[in-house]
Amino acid sequence: MQALVQDYPLTVDSIFRRVEKLFPDKSIVTGPPDRVQRTSYGEWAERTRRLGGVLQELGMSPDGRVGTFAWNSARHLELYFAVPSSGRVLHTLNIRLFPDQLTYIANHAEDEAIFVDRSLLKLLWPLIDTMTTVRHVVVMDDSDDDVPDDSRILNYEELLAAAKPVDFHVADENQAAAMCYTSGTTGHPKGVVYSHRSTWLHSLTATTTSCLGIDETDTVMPVVPMFHANAWGIAQAAPMAGAALVFPGPDMTPASIGRLLQDEKVTVTAGVPTIWQGLLPLVDDLDLSSLRSLICGGSAVPAALSEAYREKTGKPILHAWGMTETHPLGSVCRVQSRDAGAADNALVAIRARQGTPMAGVELRIVETDTVEELPWDDTATGELQVRGAWVARDYYKPDGDVELSTEDGWMKTGDVAAIDRFGSIRLVDRTKDLVKSGGEWISSVELENLLMGHPAVAEAAVIGVPHPKWDERPLACVVLKEGKTATVEELLDHLRPLVAKWWLPGAVEFIDEVPKTSVGKFSKKDLRTRFADYRFPDA
Repeated sequence: MQALVQDYPLTVDSIFRRVEKLFPDKSIVTGPPDRVQRTSYGEWAERTRRLGGVLQELGMSPDGRVGTFAWNSARHLELYFAVPSSGRVLHTLNIRLFPDQLTYIANHAEDEAIFVDRSLLKLLWPLIDTMTTVRHVVVMDDSDDDVPDDSRILNYEELLAAAKPVDFHVADENQAAAMCYTSGTTGHPKGVVYSHRSTWLHSLTATTTSCLGIDETDTVMPVVPMFHANAWGIAQAAPMAGAALVFPGPDMTPASIGRLLQDEKVTVTAGVPTIWQGLLPLVDDLDLSSLRSLICGGSAVPAALSEAYREKTGKPILHAWGMTETHPLGSVCRVQSRDAGAADNALVAIRARQGTPMAGVELRIVETDTVEELPWDDTATGELQVRGAWVARDYYKPDGDVELSTEDGWMKTGDVAAIDRFGSIRLVDRTKDLVKSGGEWISSVELENLLMGHPAVAEAAVIGVPHPKWDERPLACVVLKEGKTATVEELLDHLRPLVAKWWLPGAVEFIDEVPKTSVGKFSKKDLRTRFADYRFPDA
């Protein structure tokens, strides 16, 4: 027996029409605070329809990939909706990636056009000839920076002014809507492709009170970049709910973020721990009385940071967990009613957990390299695996040796966790030796290989060591070849042209030998024990 309900496609263009019709008077603000730009959802919707016309005029393929290289702004939000609503695929390029990675990603995705903020053009343009499928570079004016004289470069506002608005209609909810690339692991960055359906369901669930709890009364400021896992889905969820939006624009300094939070009376905001670490010294001089929810993710939230905000604002940080492969929200740590009367120290420990999965996501922990499930007793630890309505099942055109899912259909997160009897996650380690610094992944293996490319280096092992600002920073443990010499600065100079600046080790320690396991592998466990109390020079 089949149900008798309508077959209504869950597509991004249906979210767009909802916003256009129900909330045309709600505001969108783009910073920085000293030159705020204001618009409404009604004006944004009209421009977004014109942008659909621009994509037609540019001759974009029906499912062509459209790259963005931009800060958080109203213009970027126009792209967030016009691209998928016209049947094409939004591809947000991370402005912090190393040039070779950007080239690989743009070519792997086969981007046909890239929309770039003028203030960022100087980073993109030197690479443009290496991006073999890009035919157009559309510049969005957010500064007075110079623009090269090249026929491939077009002006965003001029294109919009000349374009006609179009109707949006996507019939297949399983069609690709957007894609993001992960980085920091060995090998090439890996593409994750989101569908219209997954985006719609993720957005709806994010608005629920057991998740982020965004509603029409809110003013939401995603500090997390729109080029980082689609701003954690907030750029779609907030409009769906009818919430007003505030975007930081190009100024990501703590002072600018703090002023926008205060001046625009933001009620919900989200960012990685380093953002809130930077803002903390300014909080006492700000009026944040409107703020009701400060969301933090990207890496584990230090309990001290959450408690500092609780003491200063009366509201602890709301800890969320996820990854690019989970769209990215997977769980949120809200204090459950059963724990409401717990002692303060117990509540601190509870809020430091990764919380329970969102409705639509299931989880399990298993013995590594098996599908043998482990108990939810908060003691057993194993690889955390998930499945759900917006969880990736595979990467886009992956390298041959890459496997994302298990044989029985669960996605491998690469995290090691314990789960209590009520489903609350507690991450304890990683299955791989990645370093997570400021919410971004750094590959220890890649740094090791590059360091061992130095003529004086015999062995190099990189481990993540806690850092009060960046959560973790890489510590390089180096063994020099017999008879060879090298200084810390010489090794860092060797790395500088090879990796992004934020990948550089926070320190280098010269050791006699790297400890080995019984099978001859580097024993990073022993190194972590040795350097457990290590303090970086800038800590």
